[in-house]
Amino acid sequence: MDKRLVWLAVGSFAMSTVGFVFSSLLPSIAADAHISIPSAGYLITAFSLSYAVGAPTLSALFGAVDRRRLLAAAMLVFVAGNALAAVSSSFATLAAAQVVMGMAAGLFAATAQATAVMLAGPEHRALAISVVVGGTTFAVALGAPLGALIAAFWGWRGTFGAIALLGLACALVLWVRLPRGMQGTRLTMRERLRSLGQPGIASSLAVTLLYLTGSFVLISYLAPLAMEGAGLPELALPGMLLAFGAGAVIGNLSSGLLADRFGATRMVALSLFLAALMCIAISLDLKFLPHSLAGPILIGLMVPWGIIGWGFPPAQASRLVAYAPDIAHLTLSLNASAIYFGIAIGTLLGGRVLDYSTPANLGIAAAAFPIVALAVLAASLRAGRVAVMQAD
Repeated sequence: MDKRLVWLAVGSFAMSTVGFVFSSLLPSIAADAHISIPSAGYLITAFSLSYAVGAPTLSALFGAVDRRRLLAAAMLVFVAGNALAAVSSSFATLAAAQVVMGMAAGLFAATAQATAVMLAGPEHRALAISVVVGGTTFAVALGAPLGALIAAFWGWRGTFGAIALLGLACALVLWVRLPRGMQGTRLTMRERLRSLGQPGIASSLAVTLLYLTGSFVLISYLAPLAMEGAGLPELALPGMLLAFGAGAVIGNLSSGLLADRFGATRMVALSLFLAALMCIAISLDLKFLPHSLAGPILIGLMVPWGIIGWGFPPAQASRLVAYAPDIAHLTLSLNASAIYFGIAIGTLLGGRVLDYSTPANLGIAAAAFPIVALAVLAASLRAGRVAVMQAD
């Protein structure tokens, strides 16, 4: 394996950590900005929407630029966004920093995967992409709990400062180690969106959107879920994120193997069903048990929740690639946008639940989305079978 792929993964790790550590930072950011936690949740929405829009649009604009320069520039813009967040004196400045970080992260992610394939060669495409995407998995497993731990001792500004330092080191290494002259292929937005017309692609992206929406109704507000809903102290958050991350690594590694053995569609359907059950279980735990029991049970649910949550992405990516292997780079890019659109929508909806209800109801609201996604999946499979029968 080309060792330069590791630094692309480190870049993905730094950028993804911002998205996943936010759930633990919201209470302290809300307190400093004198706003409610749901209002602070708009910061997650700003980052996620910027990522979802930035990945395809900026890739279309700068796709032909030298990869080395583009990756280093995207990382440096990301570093600047984190530095701005660390010294921000107003909520508006902090929100602007999230937009900068999200756009840079979206561009970096799309470029990093394409660069990884160029470095490794088409015969090792799957391995190269998995190494880069692995940075995101480790952001969940290690980045988010470490960021939460830094915030517990040095405040949320310290977390953004630490991520900025990591990003700066990564930008320098990428500039030194990556070869010059790796030119990309510029594709217009129309060419990128044309893949939506392929059979099964649009419905699959809808499933991704719905699944992530439901997940982040809960994940974005893990802090009020734990502290207000289950009576846990703030120092419990890093441990909870670590437990969730450990489950995420298990789910990510096992999902591909299980999908190869039992079929990616079965794995996606199972993930949707179990995710709905997990969301309901979390709500029932907080609604009907005293804090002395609800808190430990919530912590205990973190590992299986991580396994279920991160069992979905590899299997879903496998389904998308199987539908149209020749345009996998386009469909996976659109899938990444669907993921971050889902994160943005889920954060918005979770905030509205907290505006009018209690954290205990977050799970009930979240469970509706994987159930609807199951219905969309079933309808698309049924439509596919009908199309095959008519063709015959």
